Amino acid sequence: MFVQRTSHFLMFGLVVSLMATQPAFAKEPPPNIIIFYVDDLGWQDVQLNDVDDPCPYETPNIVKLAKAGMNFTEGYSPAPSCSPSRAGIITGQHPAKIRLTHVDLGVIRKGSKTDRVVAPYLEKPLDRDLLTLADAMKANGYRTGHSGKWHVGLTAASYGFDTVNQDRGPHRSVPDRTKDFATSDDPKFPLSKEKYPPVSKKKPEGISYPYDEVTGSAIEFMAQSNDEPFFLNLCHWMVHWPVMTRNGELLEYYCDKMGQPFPPKRGAMTLPGQQNPYFASMVTSVDWSLGRIVDFLQKTDDPRSPDKKLIDTTYIFFTSDNGGAEKKGKEVISDNAPLKYGKTHAEEGGVRVPMVIAGPGIEPGSRFDGLVNQLDFFPTILELTDSEISPDDFAELSGLDISAVLSGASRQIVDANGKERDHLFWHYPHGGDSMKSAIRSGDFKLYKRYQTDDYELYRLYKDGKRNDYEEANDLAQNPEFASVVERLGKMLEAELVANDAELPYLNPNYADKKTPVADLGKATYESAAREARLSIKPNGPAVKEAYVIYCEDPEVTKTKTRRPPADIPETRPVLPGMKAPATISTDGSTVNATIPKEIAAWRFQIIDQNGYLQYSDVVMAN
Repeated sequence: MFVQRTSHFLMFGLVVSLMATQPAFAKEPPPNIIIFYVDDLGWQDVQLNDVDDPCPYETPNIVKLAKAGMNFTEGYSPAPSCSPSRAGIITGQHPAKIRLTHVDLGVIRKGSKTDRVVAPYLEKPLDRDLLTLADAMKANGYRTGHSGKWHVGLTAASYGFDTVNQDRGPHRSVPDRTKDFATSDDPKFPLSKEKYPPVSKKKPEGISYPYDEVTGSAIEFMAQSNDEPFFLNLCHWMVHWPVMTRNGELLEYYCDKMGQPFPPKRGAMTLPGQQNPYFASMVTSVDWSLGRIVDFLQKTDDPRSPDKKLIDTTYIFFTSDNGGAEKKGKEVISDNAPLKYGKTHAEEGGVRVPMVIAGPGIEPGSRFDGLVNQLDFFPTILELTDSEISPDDFAELSGLDISAVLSGASRQIVDANGKERDHLFWHYPHGGDSMKSAIRSGDFKLYKRYQTDDYELYRLYKDGKRNDYEEANDLAQNPEFASVVERLGKMLEAELVANDAELPYLNPNYADKKTPVADLGKATYESAAREARLSIKPNGPAVKEAYVIYCEDPEVTKTKTRRPPADIPETRPVLPGMKAPATISTDGSTVNATIPKEIAAWRFQIIDQNGYLQYSDVVMAN
């Protein structure tokens, strides 16, 4: 069951070869690909890149994966929040370029009186005309499967995946997290008969884990692939909020380790740093899942090569969608120190993530300290699997092929012209103080702040060695670094222009605004012709851009579930949350649009010549 999508990227004809020189990777049989994607796992939440205080969360399987492959100490997510990173990794295009820069898809955020600017509107769902990694792998003979969280609109079945299971597994809220644990006869999450780490004096043989359908469905998908190479997109809902676990034995282990009572007292966990035993349990549960996946690969013959196990023919890309979440309300979740801030911030704590890649041809225990982005996965996977896409589609990819680094053939990441990568950038036009774009180049990281319309500059490294991970010393106003601000500022502006990034708009509700705002009249609807109309009063600035946003029926929205079931197809060409250009009359007095028959309600989005963003009220299309 799939949506109708344009097929320009499925009809290959002429194709592009990704590299003139081939690294020393085995091409027969075609290798399998696993992306193991964790939600909100911070750079300091695993036992890989310990700086300062060691990580108290035990992640032995992640450590083993790094010993079997390559650890990227400066690995980054495409964005500091969930949806844009997921959209970026699956399309290979920068979130700014596809204008999917936050989780607020289809949400109107009106600014307060203290906000000078407001965030742009983000359409939902992810554009179905974009080539996805699943599309590309399927067209090159791969069986494609998704297990777990999707979160970019519709379901993974709408974007090229043959097999989809978007179940949450045991990561669901419970009435009382201090005692609502799984049991051996639990109907949905029975505890395993097998014992797994961690071991302790109380549990010398290890502990049991609740059944996790995210992991189970992933293993089932791999087992059923038979002689077809597979691409598995395994995306855990953990370690996202809610902070809880159904594994009572694991929670008790961490309570003991952290010197806390078991069961914990009810209420928020408020100890500072990394002392939340619920969060620790989630991290180790994700690590357990990785261990299950690797164990299956180690024990299972590759049916295409009887003398090999699947572990010998499979690449595993392990990482997180953004930096760690540190707090929610009064609950202290974890701590990204020494990195600054966390999730929903473009600072290091929000975008620097654990990243490990293991597989055939990668030197065990190797490390790369250069700049790597998850956007690099798409072109790298194409090269590792000897897959091809059209030249037009390849030109749209934002990342670089890092296969030469993985094979040890190079210590540099270079573009198609042989130029070494010298920067990465992020665009996050959302929130209050977090509304920033950023660029990392060499030792420095520059931020463009939209609320205050100025820059911040930090020197993370000095001559390649740690200097200011904490981003505590702002150098933007220091004359010694004026040339750095100018240089990086120009680089950042060039990237924003090249990617057609949508910037924040002026807020019409801002109490201290200096220029007038377009004066919107009444929105009306003529049902016979399905014509929407908005009058513009003549006493304000003219309308520069106008769009119509397709909306849900407000009554239906109140009762519908947040996430559609994975087995419901979506074949409509237009959907609520999408927007389309509206027509501005010659004299600028009206804005008009025709509402498709599939749409139940609508509103206009107006941008005037002074740069203010406004919305009309929602109107029913009946």
